[in-house]
Amino acid sequence: MKNRKIADLIVQRHAWKTGRIIILTGARQTGKTTLIRHLFPDYEYISVDDPIMRERYSQLAASQWNALYPKAILDEVQKEPGLIESIKSVYDQWETPKYFLLRSSQLLLLEKVKESLAGRCIIIEFVPLTLPELRTKSWNDPVEDSIFQKILMNTQEGEFLPSFLLDKKMAEKQIAWEHYLEFGAYPAVSDEEMGTEEKHVWLQNYVRTYLERDIRDLASFRDLEPFVKLQRYLAENTASLVNAAAIANQLGLTSKTIQRYLRYFELSYQAIVLPAWSKNPGKRLTKMPKIHYMDNGVVQAVLQKKGGITGGEFESLVIAEIHKQIATISAQVQTYHLRTYDGKEVDLLIEMPDYYLAFEIKKADRITAHDARNLMGLEELLNKPLKKAFLLSNDRDTKVFNDKIIAINTTMFLG
Repeated sequence: MKNRKIADLIVQRHAWKTGRIIILTGARQTGKTTLIRHLFPDYEYISVDDPIMRERYSQLAASQWNALYPKAILDEVQKEPGLIESIKSVYDQWETPKYFLLRSSQLLLLEKVKESLAGRCIIIEFVPLTLPELRTKSWNDPVEDSIFQKILMNTQEGEFLPSFLLDKKMAEKQIAWEHYLEFGAYPAVSDEEMGTEEKHVWLQNYVRTYLERDIRDLASFRDLEPFVKLQRYLAENTASLVNAAAIANQLGLTSKTIQRYLRYFELSYQAIVLPAWSKNPGKRLTKMPKIHYMDNGVVQAVLQKKGGITGGEFESLVIAEIHKQIATISAQVQTYHLRTYDGKEVDLLIEMPDYYLAFEIKKADRITAHDARNLMGLEELLNKPLKKAFLLSNDRDTKVFNDKIIAINTTMFLG
């Protein structure tokens, strides 16, 4: 079992006076239930996924919830949104009950939670395993902060190593990275007792379950074929700009349908839609977002391929890892991509309160100053200082191009 960095955050929030209702939201099979039951073994576990029991739970009055289930974990709570009203009533009438509400899409967040639990709950996003978490062997193994996380938290000390070969943790970081490339980061496929073929079959079944359960629940589709066509298109074109009209024309769908389906991908935590940075009205910047699949193992399953990744897939899996590592430390940042009409492109821009961090991502094994050209002069476009710009690649050597731009091995930086 892999340890989870977010466990510390959950325990901390649970101890707050305002932590009586904590909502964990994230993709199916990311380990929400396993972690919460491990952290809080004295809480009653209630599966709302059971249709027979679901009806019985929905009939309980607030006083019965308080008497029978003063501390409970409600799993797949989106299956019975009416339970939200019951939990709200318990919260308002008694001061001691505490609840964890678990769900596998953001739809409930957008609707019922905002309507009923505003000001009464804490929402925590749960993501697949990060690279530092993949390195752990049990609940008791500490999860180390990556270099990236230390930079976000301003705890990075000293200079960067001149080569990944000098990293004392290189071997275990490399093992985690190679697993991430082939199988992605869902906890189930991190089980060392599973064989390679079994992991690929699990991922194929995950894709099928996602379509048959999550998407049908989310959108009440009668015909999944148009959605499946877009799913494959996005997997083939991950890390690309999203032009709904062009995609619609290619797939034979309407632009509105494409926009709606893209929203479903985002709501079900299968994709990250990265907005374009456009805070400098004096510059001609593209306003189209970029889409990144959340998990490379899922991409491989959708495309029914094994081994070998494209440059776009490499960019997406790095962006997804950065997204996950931001989420696990609950960093309050904004993320963008930046692209000018004359060709300057930055894969990721992270906005901090007083400055920016920029990232260019290359699959290459050897990096030169030419590869960092889009980071040169970037600060002239921005409305805040650029603190640091990183060129992430497979090059094991660290290269410093100037006082702000540095090329560093991706696995060393994120592992």
